[in-house]
Amino acid sequence: MTHVARLHSFFSSGHVPPRRVWVTMTVLVLAACGVQADLLERIVGSAIDKAVSNIVTLILCFLNILTPMMWFLLKSNYSRRSKINLLLGVLSMVALGALMFRVERVSGDLVPQFIFRWSASPDQLLSKAVAIPGTENSQADSWTASDSDFPGFLGPLQDASLDLFNLDPDWESHPPRLLWKHDIGAGWSAMATCGDHAVTLEQRGEEELVTCYSIATGNLEWSVAEQTRHVTVLGGVGPRSTPTIRDGCVYSTGATGWLHAINGADGKVLWKKHILKELGTDPDAEAIAVAWGRAGSPLVTSTQVIVPGGGPAANLGKSDRFVSLISFDRTTGAERWRAGSEQISYASPSLVTLGGVDQVLFVCEATVGGFDPQDGRRLWNFPWPGHSNSNASCSQARVISPTKVFLSKGYGAGATVFDVAQSSDGEWSAHEQWNDKSVLRTKFTNVVLYQEAAFGLSDGILECVRISDGKRLWKGGRYGQGQVLRVGAWLLVVAESGEVVLVETSQKGHRPRGRFQAVEGQTWNNLCLVGNRLLVRNAEEVACWELSFESSSDVKDIPAVDNPPQERGDQTTEGLNNS
Repeated sequence: MTHVARLHSFFSSGHVPPRRVWVTMTVLVLAACGVQADLLERIVGSAIDKAVSNIVTLILCFLNILTPMMWFLLKSNYSRRSKINLLLGVLSMVALGALMFRVERVSGDLVPQFIFRWSASPDQLLSKAVAIPGTENSQADSWTASDSDFPGFLGPLQDASLDLFNLDPDWESHPPRLLWKHDIGAGWSAMATCGDHAVTLEQRGEEELVTCYSIATGNLEWSVAEQTRHVTVLGGVGPRSTPTIRDGCVYSTGATGWLHAINGADGKVLWKKHILKELGTDPDAEAIAVAWGRAGSPLVTSTQVIVPGGGPAANLGKSDRFVSLISFDRTTGAERWRAGSEQISYASPSLVTLGGVDQVLFVCEATVGGFDPQDGRRLWNFPWPGHSNSNASCSQARVISPTKVFLSKGYGAGATVFDVAQSSDGEWSAHEQWNDKSVLRTKFTNVVLYQEAAFGLSDGILECVRISDGKRLWKGGRYGQGQVLRVGAWLLVVAESGEVVLVETSQKGHRPRGRFQAVEGQTWNNLCLVGNRLLVRNAEEVACWELSFESSSDVKDIPAVDNPPQERGDQTTEGLNNS
């Protein structure tokens, strides 16, 4: 008789007390779950999305629990009463858990965070008291653009790279210094700066806000609020795009479609639009199609504000249910043009030059395309499969030569490079150069390019890939679904845990040089560096850290205040909202 048969005979006899059976079964189930999770990690490793690995582990654990339970109910010789008691006990525990707990959010790898069902989200606990006295005087500071500004998503050139200066890598002798830290509303928006002013988007209760803070002090200077709230279990609470600043004006797109043009000096709204209303989009249909909220930051040219469109729109024909891009006059807010007929993704439009022609480069739901910035006419199209409610596209398309574009994506899509060309008769075409599904699977993040290599978080692990052919040069360091910013010859990696790590841009291996805990909690937000000030935020905290640079660097030093490094509580907004 086999060991399994002996165990079956022993437990099925009905002579062993049910409590002892279930204590033994629980130990065996937990052991089986641990062994299976370890084997899955060893066998699969980094070959698949960590989130998929976690889902498979969860399914296996569920089967581990279900199998002995079904055996006990259907095959064992225990009394009917014992079986009913077990079933009622399990159902009661499940019901009690559902009544007591809810999932507040999940990590980038789909690990849930549970809180009591009656607990408020952190953003709902932030107060709405009075403005900080004296902040209105700080608005006399210049809103004139400078070389040190970080005016929008991923920086001055939308490439997550800064080349004006180089970091001092000796963080032991010159460690980053905390200047200030305080609570902030929810959301995955990053900071954009002009002079001493930093703007972002955040959620406080039922209000979605565009807020402006002093970089020197952290004091709130103004805010603009809309009565709207975006929340999903998988995506979290609040807005996710980053404002764009140009010529002293702030342009922002909220998670539910509010587009604002705001005068930076005083926080007065110049004009605003609700994109869904402009397109006639059904909000419920939008919530299903673009499941995690609008994340595209505005592209601001000298005359236009270009933003992702969306849909489905009821006033369009069946073949044109979606609008990929919509342009508004920068001064008046009047609509200029609509472009494309494909659903939007979570990427942002950018103005580039390909084949000697200026064009708007934009990642749609299942394609990437170039559009004429004057009238929105599509120039070319390249397939990039995805769905904005499942395997979504979040990463930016990047121009790497006068005719080549680099793409990367999570959910097993990997990276590709393709050529864009215009024939003598004016027709455009796009052809793949290489594609590798195993490299640079950038889920919520973007790559940075440096010396013929691309660096990025591939399913949470930092990876270096040769641009010319997609060959992986190295992969190492687990950072979760964080973000990367290149500063000179160094990478600043903010991990999903809120830790900032300094890493060499070496093509020979993963070489971290220093690290510090910048903020606490889940961090999907991009970094912002202005002068020697590093602004780090997540859905609960914002902090300003002072970094050291090499002596040869020409770094703008924002004037410091006399106050010592500080951590303050909630920055309040009542009395500051402009509409």
